[in-house]
Amino acid sequence: MTWLANFVYALAALVYLPVLVYQMVAQNKNRRGWKQRLGHIRPFAPDRPRIWVHAVSLGEVNATPKLVAALRHRLPDVDVVISTTTDTGYVRACALYGQDRVFRYPLDFSWIIRRVLNRVRPSLIVLVELEVWYNLVALASRRGVPVAVVNGRLTERSRRRLGRLGPLGRSMFRRLAWVGAQDETIAKRFQAVGTPADRLEITGSVKWDTAHVSDRIEGSEKLAEALGLDQTRPLWVCGSTGPGEERIILDAYDRLCRQRPEVGLVIVPRKPERFEEVAELIRSSGYDCVRRSEHPDGSAAPASGERPRVWLGDTLGELRRFYALAAVVFVGRSLVPMGGSDPMEVAALAKPIVVGPHMENFSLPVACLERAGGIRIVRSADGNASSLLCREVESLVNDAATARRVSAAARQVVLDNQGATERTATALVKLFRRCLS
Repeated sequence: MTWLANFVYALAALVYLPVLVYQMVAQNKNRRGWKQRLGHIRPFAPDRPRIWVHAVSLGEVNATPKLVAALRHRLPDVDVVISTTTDTGYVRACALYGQDRVFRYPLDFSWIIRRVLNRVRPSLIVLVELEVWYNLVALASRRGVPVAVVNGRLTERSRRRLGRLGPLGRSMFRRLAWVGAQDETIAKRFQAVGTPADRLEITGSVKWDTAHVSDRIEGSEKLAEALGLDQTRPLWVCGSTGPGEERIILDAYDRLCRQRPEVGLVIVPRKPERFEEVAELIRSSGYDCVRRSEHPDGSAAPASGERPRVWLGDTLGELRRFYALAAVVFVGRSLVPMGGSDPMEVAALAKPIVVGPHMENFSLPVACLERAGGIRIVRSADGNASSLLCREVESLVNDAATARRVSAAARQVVLDNQGATERTATALVKLFRRCLS
């Protein structure tokens, strides 16, 4: 059915083309890596067995280091290469693994996939969370290359969408060699879309393991010095924010400042292409916008102006440093229906966490944190979202004992849930050795 998949992809490409052109021209997005996306990657040496790990974006790439390290430790003679889709994911993967081990994930047309399989020569393909594509799975299976899903995450909405693919979707998931699901509910969804039950295992989330438990992050003090952040005053950090949230956050901050004017605010948008948009929103809301990109380490701290400040994190790879400075953290893409962002890194740093109601992509960790009392959820995202957000943040700033209790509970949840990486690595090594025997 590769011809059918190619036909569907071609129709989808025609529909998506105007959006892609807009992103490239207006947002400076998706401009790079097209040669590799069309399959023209550098051939890897044919004399070593190889595991190809695909992580679509920044969050998935950040979930891979401990797993890759475990695979390299157990299989020292095996080469591990990484593919990724987004610009931020590619930059992060190159920083972690070196540019010679990283390439852009190819478009899933059959002739492109064949070209990439010929150049990568994988013995095993590992997909992080839910990057299952028909031609990749079908053509790899025909070559005897097993395809596994790690840290498997499948929402109910995605399950319904995949169900509409009918036999095409079921045949794709039926070919998967192994799926490590984050919990029992997700495992049942994978089974419902066609994954055989005997190839499913509940491993937990590897992101609990990648969450670095620490009381400080290297470089955070220099960041604070460069930006003129007074570490004796409480700081509210809003990380991985999405469109529509920054205005709610700034409205909430207006309310907060009436009671606690000493509290500072940092906003770190998830997408780099939105940095300029958010900077303008901060200025139009009556604040001076202090941009991290304009004040690197070692530069003079910005002088105080007439208007109050809001700090903008408009660089890549520094979110955890901002989190380390926070008195309270809001985890973004959750006040708007965008699926939420990862709260586990914040929990590992023992910071009080506030999120909105839209955390579908992280429903399992949020449920664990909520049961333990390690998170605050703003249950409304309508007209009163800013007042409710302000109330939650203000209560944590005002009550140090409660903030410490919430923080400690969050960190304990991280510690209690670690171990998925070892379980996943064990299963992948067995699968790898079986395919070579």
